[in-house]
Amino acid sequence: MDRYRVIGLMSGTSLDGLDIACCEFQFNRSWKFAIIHAETLPYSEEWEARIRTLPSLSGEDLIRADREYGRYLGMFVNEVLKRTNFHPDFIASHGHTVFHNPEKGYTLQIGDGNAIAAITGLPVIFDFRSADIALGGQGAPLVPVGDKHLFSEFPYCLNLGGISNISFVHKGESLAFDICPVNIVLNYLSAKKNAGYDDKGRIAASGQVIQSLLTELNSLDFYFIEPPKSLGREWVEQNIFPVLNKQKEPVENLLRTYTEHIAIQVAKVINHWQKGQTMVSGGGAKNDFLIERIRKKIKSDIIIPANPIVDFKEAVIFAFLGVLRWRSEINCLSSVTGATSDSTGGVIAQPFRNKR
Repeated sequence: MDRYRVIGLMSGTSLDGLDIACCEFQFNRSWKFAIIHAETLPYSEEWEARIRTLPSLSGEDLIRADREYGRYLGMFVNEVLKRTNFHPDFIASHGHTVFHNPEKGYTLQIGDGNAIAAITGLPVIFDFRSADIALGGQGAPLVPVGDKHLFSEFPYCLNLGGISNISFVHKGESLAFDICPVNIVLNYLSAKKNAGYDDKGRIAASGQVIQSLLTELNSLDFYFIEPPKSLGREWVEQNIFPVLNKQKEPVENLLRTYTEHIAIQVAKVINHWQKGQTMVSGGGAKNDFLIERIRKKIKSDIIIPANPIVDFKEAVIFAFLGVLRWRSEINCLSSVTGATSDSTGGVIAQPFRNKR
């Protein structure tokens, strides 16, 4: 079988909703893909609030949330299938990250695949990161395999999501790592202005850089660690939010300073390797002011693809990682994560009934 119809599910740290990508992949010497349908389904107020509290739950409550969130994802999928008449072979779900601490040997993405399978009647591939963590890796980033096979025309692939990451090939070896938090922080600051996010970076553009804050942010230890390395919500809450919260400056100045910080960190990485065009995806690609600041600091051209790729690239790639898992092929690279070996990550949950 060299043609697959797959639904990819992705929920990021910025909590702007569930990305659903209905994709078709075909292999004929190389991989080709098409996005048949894609949309972001916002979380209900109840579920958004509940997801924010997940890290503080008891073990029993977290297990229950894992099952219930899986059923919630399954209902989302059924809604899309009913409206689109898309007939997938299986679902590949990233889930929502609650904990990510590879240095201590664990990561957790909730959204039980068995619950999704029970609701949809479709096979589900989930829990993509745990195998790499077990092999001593970071469990992240996972997108480089997709970048290598689906977007190889771009020397760099930069994702500006809740956390930014980059992937590229150096001396024939795939490399990738997290750069710095992006929307998880920008949205946190925007909420202080009663805004869900800083639309096109307009609030940041109206502010002034706080030089002392910028220096403090740029001095954080993570930025001087050599890859492989990855970031999680915990690191942001321990290292970024306290630094911002002690400031007595207007929100506009905080957003302006943090936007400058992102641009500096992204430019530092890209200028170090300097190989050519950079494709940018994720919500940050729509932040005009952020892109303007990055463009002023880097030596390569920035390419922002058209929708739906700019919004749904990660959901597409997780669908593709599911295809590789279905074929028992490598979908996680030790050169990226620092694991002891490449691996084939993902657990397959078979449906309890066939609804089709």
